[in-house]
Amino acid sequence: MITIYDWFGYEVSIKDRYKLIKEAGFDGVLLWWSDGFGRGADYREGVQHVINAGLMIENMHTPVQNQNNLSLDNIDGENVFECYSECIKDCAEVKIPTMVVHLPNDNFPITELGMERIKRITEKAERLGINIAMENLSNVNNIACVLNSINSKQIGFCYDSCHHANNENAGDLLAKYEKRLMALHLHDNGGARGQHQLPLDGNIDWPTVMRKIAETGYKGATALEPMNWGYEDLSIQEFLCKAYEKAKTLEKLRFE
Repeated sequence: MITIYDWFGYEVSIKDRYKLIKEAGFDGVLLWWSDGFGRGADYREGVQHVINAGLMIENMHTPVQNQNNLSLDNIDGENVFECYSECIKDCAEVKIPTMVVHLPNDNFPITELGMERIKRITEKAERLGINIAMENLSNVNNIACVLNSINSKQIGFCYDSCHHANNENAGDLLAKYEKRLMALHLHDNGGARGQHQLPLDGNIDWPTVMRKIAETGYKGATALEPMNWGYEDLSIQEFLCKAYEKAKTLEKLRFE
């Protein structure tokens, strides 16, 4: 199964976006669950358009703008908790099995209050049967803190290939969290921004990455998270076709 992050650029209607993703060969999508980054207030309406296009929803990405406030003892910290709690409810209502979360960067260590909020979030996720996958960025110490402290089948890890490649001190995250892997974000570290390029267009050692993913026993989709940064000369159809072919190559590396 091959999936792709849905908000990868281009001005096109939501209905046509998912239709084109399906026509390119993809089986499903990862939804951006926020009105941020130009997504617009109609993001919830995307769910029905995904279904109408014949795609599955693998997971949704929670808002990221205020992630570093998680441990603050004020309204900003409580708002982050409420945001994640609301996303769990949304997942249950529209039948999205997993949500991806950015924990605070490591220069904002999770405090006792922050951990208490995460435990309350975990309790709600367990009650509603929703998975929460913590994505690696500049936050590997905070991820370790959470995953070492909370032993819940609903709390796990989202592996981001480019963020890992760009963090030389992160260690072998796939080996460390192999049994808790819940989601993948596969993109390369080429281009002017050093991230969100199509796989095989940057410097990541993809044979090694895909072998390590296979060794975890992970059964989920081969999931891409590219942007069209640096590919603006391609039409959306050309970009999606190129992305799908890259994903097929990763599938071959992963399973063969």
